[in-house]
Amino acid sequence: MSPAEVLPKYSPKAQEIIQRTNELLASGGYNGFSYADIAQRVDVRKASIHHHFPAKVDLVKATVAQHRQAMREGLQSLQQSIPDPYARLVSYSRYWAACIQESNPPICICALLAAELPAIPAEVAEEVMGHFSDLQTWLAQTLAEGEAKGVMRLIETPAGEAALFMASIHGAMLSARATGNALLFWQIAKLSTDRLKID
Repeated sequence: MSPAEVLPKYSPKAQEIIQRTNELLASGGYNGFSYADIAQRVDVRKASIHHHFPAKVDLVKATVAQHRQAMREGLQSLQQSIPDPYARLVSYSRYWAACIQESNPPICICALLAAELPAIPAEVAEEVMGHFSDLQTWLAQTLAEGEAKGVMRLIETPAGEAALFMASIHGAMLSARATGNALLFWQIAKLSTDRLKID
């Protein structure tokens, strides 16, 4: 999905199906749920889900596309509300720290789906890769701005530092899940932001 593409407007029931799908993806990945699981959570028949989303690939693609759109809007809001690029990066990290601590959501669904990339449908994989491309672009711009304003010290190019930071953040999500320690995410994220700060 390109940044200019407008998402479809879904009915309240379809939107609820997407929300439950998001939760199921976060807990078990692409192959960790079926339409029967969604039907139970939404209290609809499987045929009703097929009416909105004929196949699982359609449903998961729509869910990831909404996740991407929400991320874009969140990053744009940070851009507008926090002038200091370093503080903006910390705020992004703290957002995920709070989500993981409260299990709402416990992990970025794109981080989880990225691990399944070879085994998921191409349409979903394209959305997942688009998510990381969008995020890396924003991070590189933020890091370049931080360097230009003299509030961040970059060892690599902005693109290289963005790739490293993105890997650290998403790796921290997986580490927190693997150890059952939500606080581990912030410990790693803080190290990743602290190394960039000019005292």
